[in-house]
Amino acid sequence: MKKNTLLLFFVLLTVTVSAQNKDTKTADKLFDRYEYVNAIQEYLSLTEKGHSDSYIFKRLGDSYYNIYNTVEAEKWYAKALQSKQDAETYYRYAQVLKSNLKYGESNQQMKTFALMKPSDERAIAFMKNPDYLPKLIDISKLFDVEKLSVNSVDKSDFGALLFGNTLYFASSRNENNAVYGWKNEPFLDIYQSNYNEDGSLGEPTLVNDLNTKYHEGPVSISSDGNTIYFSSESFKDNLFVKDKVKKLKIGQVNLFKATKINGKWTNIEPLPFNSKEYSTSNPSISKDGKTLYFSSNMPGSIGGIDIWKVAVNEDGTYGSPENLGAKVNTVGDESFPFIAEDNVLYFASNGLIGFGGFDVFSFDLGKNDQPSNVGKPINSEKDDFAFTFNKEKNIGFVSSNRLGNDHIYSSIPVKTAKILTIVTNAKTKELLSDVKVVILDEYKNVLDTKNTDTLGEVSYDVENNKAYMIEAYKDGYVYKSVTVDKFKESKTTVRVSLDPIDMIVTENEIVLNPIYFEFDKNNITREGAAELDKLVYVMQNNKDLVIAVKSHTDSRGSKKYNDDLSERRAISTVQYVISKGISSDRISGKGYGETELKVNCKECTEEEHAINRRSEFLIIKK
Repeated sequence: MKKNTLLLFFVLLTVTVSAQNKDTKTADKLFDRYEYVNAIQEYLSLTEKGHSDSYIFKRLGDSYYNIYNTVEAEKWYAKALQSKQDAETYYRYAQVLKSNLKYGESNQQMKTFALMKPSDERAIAFMKNPDYLPKLIDISKLFDVEKLSVNSVDKSDFGALLFGNTLYFASSRNENNAVYGWKNEPFLDIYQSNYNEDGSLGEPTLVNDLNTKYHEGPVSISSDGNTIYFSSESFKDNLFVKDKVKKLKIGQVNLFKATKINGKWTNIEPLPFNSKEYSTSNPSISKDGKTLYFSSNMPGSIGGIDIWKVAVNEDGTYGSPENLGAKVNTVGDESFPFIAEDNVLYFASNGLIGFGGFDVFSFDLGKNDQPSNVGKPINSEKDDFAFTFNKEKNIGFVSSNRLGNDHIYSSIPVKTAKILTIVTNAKTKELLSDVKVVILDEYKNVLDTKNTDTLGEVSYDVENNKAYMIEAYKDGYVYKSVTVDKFKESKTTVRVSLDPIDMIVTENEIVLNPIYFEFDKNNITREGAAELDKLVYVMQNNKDLVIAVKSHTDSRGSKKYNDDLSERRAISTVQYVISKGISSDRISGKGYGETELKVNCKECTEEEHAINRRSEFLIIKK
């Protein structure tokens, strides 16, 4: 038998034997009656007796899932999935991992689920937008990117630099140039394009003062606009090595500079540390003009290509090139340095940990910490490089082959904002300290959790023009959720008034938000658990309180089906409360099907249906 066939047989055998048996009969009966708390105790007793059956583990996971104990559900699903399970189990495991803030692991389980049930709407939604959870690393989005209109259709365009109102970049679009073998494209030339006030770009034109029949570009320009540094080939300076065997003249990429006189670039000259033995390329001059950064594989490099710097003296001479050292350079390649006005160096690396290929990194030369990955969407799984930034116009540019060819993308900084939350007591109006405040995105993913200070305040840094949700929790108070609509300002204030728990207890009932259920489901949702926790709190502090739960369905389905469904929902609600330590003789439940609709409608909307499927709470004894 082949190895993979034997493995498949073992998996199938494992699933087959992991099923109901006489030992699980009592627990299964409780589970089938939706008495999950008692079922858990029975299943746990079996594990304590040495049973290690994936069927039991799955039932424990499902039981804890149905009473919204995500920590325990995660534990038992993990054990169950040591053997092959049905797709729904992988989905549920993904959800509890997400609830427990294990986003990366959740993503992996969702991918498995999507492979098993690719046509499932949940799988389709996940595959369309897999980034709704943080991926490999948690990096805040710093820029929005957009492909520029000046890119050619199928040739290389990269290394954009905006100086004043002119965008300079390198491109192989010139069909009149000879073709070089590396990419089977014409040699690179330097182009320029007018940058208009509305952000649009004019038709690119050749910078004929600098271009030759060899490669040219990218460029860097001094802050006064009178000196340009650019890459070209050493053939320009008659520097090359002859390979007699291959009958080739082997050149290098070298650095050159030119000065602007009467609107033209003249006095082109090579930099003194060029060589026919190694390359020097991709220049970036500091704002004060005293330091030139570049990439090279000259002797002293740590890896293949490294980032170097050299002093530019007032008399026009140069110091000795210095390697930026092991914090920046790796055994891989580092190239395309750009020194920003705030003394932050941006560069591309395939040696530092990234998303794949070359990634753009930043390195604060003043702090001298470790380089930071700039994150998505600047970086992708492909090569991303040649990042530059124009502070005056507040726009940057990055080059990437994420769509196949090297092309240029604008990089617009994400506008950051603050959400200030102020929490007060709804009854006394006093400020509340030590309130747990949770912020979620529009997809209900938890972004952060903080506690209010002595002034009842807490603030979060967010992206503006996006919707958020604020949830506030404090013992003795009713949980509250507030939606924060999209805003364009740099700051918005959210005021949350929490009702003391004693305000929700009336003579005849506990006034909670209705416990809503998903269509055709009876498991307790996250929102439902938050409401039921209020009930638990009240019952813990009022020992004589006895509650009757009334559960309802919407009008869809047959009367018998709805009666059964509402009964299951009542049991789920009761089981959740019991699982929190409330005695079973203090809470009971009954299903009323569709007999007491909140909204009596003939053609109900989804919102109206949702209002009808609920649980309510009556006080039957104090």
